[in-house]
Amino acid sequence: MRNKGKVYLVGAGPGDPELLTLKAVKAIAAAEVLLVDDLVNPEILGHASPTARRVPVGKRGGCRSTSQQFIEALMVAEARAGRCVVRLKGGDPFIFGRGGEERAHLMAEGIEVEVVNGISSGLAAPASIGVPLTHRDWSSGAIFVTGHDRNEEGEGARSPDWALLAQSGLTLVIYMGVARCRQIQAALLAGGKASHTPVAVIQSATGARQAQLLTTLGALPDDLAVSGIGSPAIIVIGDVVRCADLAASTAVAAAARG
Repeated sequence: MRNKGKVYLVGAGPGDPELLTLKAVKAIAAAEVLLVDDLVNPEILGHASPTARRVPVGKRGGCRSTSQQFIEALMVAEARAGRCVVRLKGGDPFIFGRGGEERAHLMAEGIEVEVVNGISSGLAAPASIGVPLTHRDWSSGAIFVTGHDRNEEGEGARSPDWALLAQSGLTLVIYMGVARCRQIQAALLAGGKASHTPVAVIQSATGARQAQLLTTLGALPDDLAVSGIGSPAIIVIGDVVRCADLAASTAVAAAARG
């Protein structure tokens, strides 16, 4: 008789395979079934057993996606069959990764589940160009927020209160905000955020195709359109962006030429 199965919700980090945690590497190596998100660097699967079943379960905004219901049902079925299952997600499972929902579903089904944290792109992206999320002179905190009102399945929380965020004085780290950057900009300006507030946009952070843009809130939509930067990207808004490496401002031109 097989041992009772277990599911690991594993964060694969922002892209660079060297940013995996040791615990994530061990879980991936032990997996008999891997459910792999689109944003996971394929090099990370080099840690998996060659006999492991690998199931792509992409979930990308604006693209055809694997349904959440299917993902959860597959995890339950494989765990009940006694297998070690790894749900491999980009970034961290508990930061805009639906890890909370998946953990609750698995526990309700009587499945043992363990969360293995990963480095979120909201941390890694600004750090990759020298931007801290907090700074003694400029920001006493940071807010992680999604630029999406709801997910592709029509579920999710209501839109952020951009006017309130504009008045917070904290660094804003916006996930999935590229497609709605013009609406976000307008809402923040209407809420009192200064147009000269520094902004960084970092695409594919820590990966080989990383590109970034340094601009201001007032110029964000137009500069972003010219830059050619798209999703997946993190938008960082606040005075901490003043710390960005000067070289970052030229990287987007090179990306556009390439």
